[in-house]
Amino acid sequence: MYRSDPYASSPGGVRSMRTDPTSMDRANQVTRSVVVLPGDGVGPELMQAVMCVIDEAGASVDWQICDAGATVFRDGIASGVPDETLDAVESAGVVLKGPLETPVGYGEKSANVTLRKLFELYANIRPIRALPGIATPYSGRDIDFVVVRENVEDLYAGIEHMQTPDVAQCLKLISRKGSEKIARLAFALARAEDRHKVECATKANILKLTEGLFKSTFESVAADHTQFESGHLMVDTCAHKMVVAPEDFDVLVTTNMNGDILSNLAAGLVGGLGLAPSANLGRDVAIFEAVHGSAPDIAGQGLANPTALLLSAVLMMRHIGQHEVADVVENALYRTLEDGTHLTADIARDADPVGTDVFAGAVLDNFGRSARQLENRTYSPLRMPDVVHGPLGEVSRDLTGVDVFVEWKGNADALGQSLETAIFASGFRLSMISNRGTKVYPGRIGYTETVNHWRCRFAWTERDWSCVDAEILGLLNRIGEIHRWMHVEKLQHFDGTPGFTLAQGET
Repeated sequence: MYRSDPYASSPGGVRSMRTDPTSMDRANQVTRSVVVLPGDGVGPELMQAVMCVIDEAGASVDWQICDAGATVFRDGIASGVPDETLDAVESAGVVLKGPLETPVGYGEKSANVTLRKLFELYANIRPIRALPGIATPYSGRDIDFVVVRENVEDLYAGIEHMQTPDVAQCLKLISRKGSEKIARLAFALARAEDRHKVECATKANILKLTEGLFKSTFESVAADHTQFESGHLMVDTCAHKMVVAPEDFDVLVTTNMNGDILSNLAAGLVGGLGLAPSANLGRDVAIFEAVHGSAPDIAGQGLANPTALLLSAVLMMRHIGQHEVADVVENALYRTLEDGTHLTADIARDADPVGTDVFAGAVLDNFGRSARQLENRTYSPLRMPDVVHGPLGEVSRDLTGVDVFVEWKGNADALGQSLETAIFASGFRLSMISNRGTKVYPGRIGYTETVNHWRCRFAWTERDWSCVDAEILGLLNRIGEIHRWMHVEKLQHFDGTPGFTLAQGET
């Protein structure tokens, strides 16, 4: 970690454009430490411009510039984040971050994921608002909503295995606690921004246990917030509606991968990722970042658009309670976009494009002004909610069988017959075999094409009560004598309800 004057390396940069910089009264503001991760590619030049604008608006901030990203990976730190940076983040609790790269051939996880996981940044907040002066096919549609994405669970937990040389598996993990946390935060955000409707998007009609748990948890939380309109959408219906009628959304909460896709789609409605702010929130740490890439092709040329990072900094200033600064910067940015005379090449209209510093200087010149055609939104402090319902109490459970995943290059009938022989007098019966989720034994296989990865479902039949682990181990020993198995899942009933799904065609 290092601490330096953010403007020292650029005497001709943004600051020199204002001979009479405007500063707000800082007397009543508490100075807040903020860790700055400048990022890679265009990140450092964008960060310099944004820090200057925030400072000139009167922010009481102590910038702590730290390392993360590509250079750290190349130094041999596999996480992309050195310990001294992690210590600074833990101490400050607030981070402003530029785009971070994961260079090919370095590290196993991105620095972004490292930060998200280590500090339990369970909520990704993506405001989607039509910006003045930005022409899109949706201009004039009054788009103004927020995507609230669960940020640490789901498929993005990244738990993957090659189960055979030809078949890969990724575990989709959804917890009741994680689902309740993000649902409660969605309603808290609706309250803070004076919004009126919170909707949940899932694929619970197909993924009945995982996405179904997210849906049912949301509905339980919604019952505690009856002052808001609430509802559920299938995620595919949600994507369609977002394109057809985006102005109908207010707050949308969803699972990790769904939220990743939908928030990027939503950003496209209002001009693209180069204009999209983002906040990653946890109970103790918050990271604010632009979600666009590092654009190495234009790095160092002073051409990049700072809008996304500047709007992310606005979110940060509200988070730390410096609302006046946030309002001044946001309004000045909107006025600059609306005027259209000092814009970077990606959004310039009829006027000649300008560079990063000139754009930032135009924002400074517009301090005290607002966009003429954009209504100001009021913001109250967002309070991180507590988990109220939490995990279920004691439930009854019965272990009624086991799924054993077997590698096999033959056909379904041959596999089934060999397993029937192997488990004779074991207390289990082979109830079915599926391949890629479709039942293929016993009975007709139909037109299903099979691969060398078979789910073999064994039901316990010897007694009226549950089987035990020792009996499952005995079953695995029998199977292992004739086949290669790689994965096991217990089949349990919780309070009499199956905790597993049926294969397509299984009854």
